[in-house]
Amino acid sequence: MILAILAAATVSTAPADVSNLGWMAGAWSETKHGVTVRETWLAPLGGGMAGAAQTNRPGRPPTYEFSSISTDAAGVVSFNPFMRDKPPTPFALLPGPDGQAVFQRPGDDFPQRVIYRRCGADLCARIEGQVNGQLKGQDWRYHRVRP
Repeated sequence: MILAILAAATVSTAPADVSNLGWMAGAWSETKHGVTVRETWLAPLGGGMAGAAQTNRPGRPPTYEFSSISTDAAGVVSFNPFMRDKPPTPFALLPGPDGQAVFQRPGDDFPQRVIYRRCGADLCARIEGQVNGQLKGQDWRYHRVRP
C-alpha cells in the first residue's frame, strides 16, 4: 500500500505542458559500434521545442531527422518527427513521472512509442512497438556534449 502511494506521488498530475520538458534541452551524443548519433533539443519557448538528430554510420552518408514538440488546438502535447520521404506523424504525450516523456501514436507502424527519460546526467531515448506480435525496440544513452 505504501509503495502504491509513493508511486502515485511521483506521477505528475499537472496538465501536459511543453515547458515541463526542459530537462531534454541540450546537445547530446552517443557512439556505439562505430555509429555516432547526435541529438539536440532547444529549450522550451512559446509552447514548443525544436530538435534535430544526425546519425553517422561508417561508409554511409549521414541521415537526419528534425522534430518538434508542440501543443495542438485541443491542448494535446505531441512529438512530431519530420523524416525524409515521410509525412510527419504526431505522437501524443502520455501522463507520467517528472523526468520522463512517453509519446505514443495509434496504428501498427513501428515505432508506436518514443520515450525520453533522464538517466542521471545522461538522456536516455527509446523507440518501441509491436512488430508481428512481439515488442521490439532500440535504445540510446546520450551524453551531454560540451561546447
